[in-house]
Amino acid sequence: MAKQVKEIDLIIVGGGPAGLTAAIYASRARLDMLLLEDKVMGGQVRNSYTVENYPGFKKVAGSELADIMQQQAEELGATIEEFDIIENVKLDGEEKIVETEEFIYKPKALIIATGASPRKLPIRNEEKFAGKGVHYCAVCDGAMYQNKVIGIVGGGNTALEEAIFLTNFAEKVYLIRRYDYFRGEKAVLEEVEKNEKIEILYNEDLIAVDGEDFVEKGIIKNTITGEEKEIALEAVFGSIGHEPMVNLFKEYINISKGQYIITDENMRTNIPGVYAIGDVREKEYRQITTAVADGTIAALEAEKYIKKLNK
Repeated sequence: MAKQVKEIDLIIVGGGPAGLTAAIYASRARLDMLLLEDKVMGGQVRNSYTVENYPGFKKVAGSELADIMQQQAEELGATIEEFDIIENVKLDGEEKIVETEEFIYKPKALIIATGASPRKLPIRNEEKFAGKGVHYCAVCDGAMYQNKVIGIVGGGNTALEEAIFLTNFAEKVYLIRRYDYFRGEKAVLEEVEKNEKIEILYNEDLIAVDGEDFVEKGIIKNTITGEEKEIALEAVFGSIGHEPMVNLFKEYINISKGQYIITDENMRTNIPGVYAIGDVREKEYRQITTAVADGTIAALEAEKYIKKLNK
């Protein structure tokens, strides 16, 4: 059976803070819009235990903040399709096509807010123990390891914050850092250093995990001396960055060496009427606040572009 074709003003791909903000502004502009999200709404912020740097909230659970954003967008009239998988896109020429399992959409404008997925740990046995001791979301999976010894690998704010969060469950948390410094905020690092459950392993690199059916130990290598040793470990969480979700669009959109979508300051890509926002976009800072700003700008630009087409 042929899929139904739907013409629409705007499609937003991705339901994190950037995409939801774009949906809020597009709805206020009374655009005929649709937000498509192939997973749960909220993006990475939903996996944040607490958010303390978003204006207006001294402290808020990431899941709560995501719910508030979604509710606001929907109350303004945004149409949101959750768990809707895009099968194909076509962006060459003026016509834009977004094909899902059920429909073929022809939007006048497209906003890409697909974000980024966690980068896998480059360690031996990563695939063997995926979900069996190797994880990438402390909020999602940390509670599985009550009174266990847990490792976390990374050097940014996320690694520091997740180390603190994991102490709610773990008997001990090793924070494994291949350098002798962290890139995170000083205040968060100070909180980590004061936590008796956390031991920082500076200049150490996790190179493997091992065990029978589940992770039982880790092998770390000193980045200065090259010495290797085993540590008791029942789980490890990777926090070493993210990979932008650009595969659907790479054929048409200009991509940086780091595989992020290149835009100008108004979120415009090389294709008129196509915008990129949030963590999928090439930029220096990736925060909730910068994602929200991106979403605002892209929606306003898309509104202006659509009005020109309608004249």
